[in-house]
Amino acid sequence: MTIEQIFAEFIGPNLVLLFLAGFIVVCILTGVRIVPQSEKYVVERLGRLRAVLGPGINFIVPFLDRVRHRVSILERQLPAMTQDAITSDNVLVQVETSVFYRIIEPEKTVYRIRDVDAAISTTVAGIVRSEIGRMELDHVQANRSRLIEAVREQVAQQVDDWGIEVTRAEILDVNLDAATRSAMLQQLNAERARRAQVTEAEGAKRSVELKADGDLYAAEQEAKARRIAAEAEAYATQVVAVAIAENGLEAAQYQVALKQVEALTALGGGEGNQTIVVPANALEAFSNAFSMLKGKP
Repeated sequence: MTIEQIFAEFIGPNLVLLFLAGFIVVCILTGVRIVPQSEKYVVERLGRLRAVLGPGINFIVPFLDRVRHRVSILERQLPAMTQDAITSDNVLVQVETSVFYRIIEPEKTVYRIRDVDAAISTTVAGIVRSEIGRMELDHVQANRSRLIEAVREQVAQQVDDWGIEVTRAEILDVNLDAATRSAMLQQLNAERARRAQVTEAEGAKRSVELKADGDLYAAEQEAKARRIAAEAEAYATQVVAVAIAENGLEAAQYQVALKQVEALTALGGGEGNQTIVVPANALEAFSNAFSMLKGKP
C-alpha cells in the first residue's frame, strides 16, 4: 500500500476534524484572558478601544479583539526631581521633590498622554515654582507641610484627565547656594550673640532688683523692730504711769530708791574694787528705801 493510499484511507476523512479541533483550540487560547490582580488590559477591536479587562478570567472575541496594552495598577514612585525656584524675597533655592501615583483608568492613560512620568514631573516643577514664589525664604521650611499639600492638590487636579491618581507628594530637601548659606550663617550667629547679650543684661537687671528687694526687706525689718521696741517702751511707761496713778508717788520713789541701792551694791561687789564710790545722797537713798519698806503694809 502506497503512501497516497494510506493518506486517502486514514488521514483524508479526519483532516477536517483535525483542522476543526485545532481551530477550536486556537479560539479558546485567543478568546480567554486571565488578568493578574496587579494589572489591567486594554482591548482594541480593529484598532479601536473595545474594553478594559479587570483582574480574573475575561473573554474576548478571537481574531477581532486584541490586547494592546497591559497596564500595571500598582502605586508608582517617580524618580526624585530637583528644580530651581525663586522665593518672594528673591532667593534662589533648589527643591527636591518626589511624587507617588497610580493608574486608575488605563484607557485615559494610554490614549491621552504619551509619557505620563515626564508629564507629571513637568507639572510638579511648575507647581513648586509657583508656590515657592509666593513665600519668603524663612517660610519655606516652616510651611513645608502646607507646600506639600498644595503640590498634591494641584497635581491631582491637573492630571485628572490622564486617568491617574496622585497618592502622595513629598518635598525631600530645600537647598541654598553657598553665598546665601554663608549670609544666613552670619545672620544666625549675630542673632545668637544678640540673645546672649540680652540674657546677660536681663541677669544683671534681675540681680540689681533682688539686691534692692533685699535692702528694702532689711530696712522694713529694722523699722519693724524699732517700732516694736518703741511700743514696748511706751507700754512700760504706760504701766509705770498707771502704777503711779493707782499707788501714788510713794511707790515710784520706792522703786527709784531700790534701784539706787541695787546699783551701789553691784558697784561694790566687783573684783579688785578696793574703793567704793558713794554718792552724797547714798545714805539718804538707803534711809528712804528702809522707811518706805517699813511703811508698806
